[in-house]
Amino acid sequence: MKVEEVERRQSLLEEEAIPLPELSEDSKILETPHIRKINANLPARAVGYPWRMVYSTEKHGFSLKTIYRFMKHIDCPMLLVVKDTQHNIFGAYLSCALRISEYFYGTGESLLFTFYPEFKTFHWTGENDFFTKGNAESVAFGAGEGLFGLWLDGDLYHGRTQHCLTYDNDLLTTTEDFFVQAVEVFAFA
Repeated sequence: MKVEEVERRQSLLEEEAIPLPELSEDSKILETPHIRKINANLPARAVGYPWRMVYSTEKHGFSLKTIYRFMKHIDCPMLLVVKDTQHNIFGAYLSCALRISEYFYGTGESLLFTFYPEFKTFHWTGENDFFTKGNAESVAFGAGEGLFGLWLDGDLYHGRTQHCLTYDNDLLTTTEDFFVQAVEVFAFA
């Protein structure tokens, strides 16, 4: 057996040893293997908390303004999960709630993740502190040289993923530009 296979099997055993978080509602995007992978890669500050769904396109429609409104009184880390029309699942762990701001905000514990073509996380590189920035027309996660790790428009219909300096990430989905099928946001509280 090759070393890579031994390491892969060991990693799977370690993930299964971590208990699954309690979800306030069933996700329409994430299945148990997705939840297990994400949970095993969260910063320590989010581990052990229940995942409280604060927004889903299925229940609340496609509107970034609605997300901002629902997060107005929340002060804890968040998990934003996107499923595109090609059925790829990806997103961001945010160190604080989404809000409209003139400047980027967040901390180095923020990260991007994708299940395309396999599960990967992209952590802060230290190159800049462009973690999250939102306005009424869009929200961006990670940036540098005019490129965004993940960008969503105000209607949560169009998105874009590019390599950015903040996370040194790969594309999070099949193509740079994508169409959103669903979004869910969970609070760790």
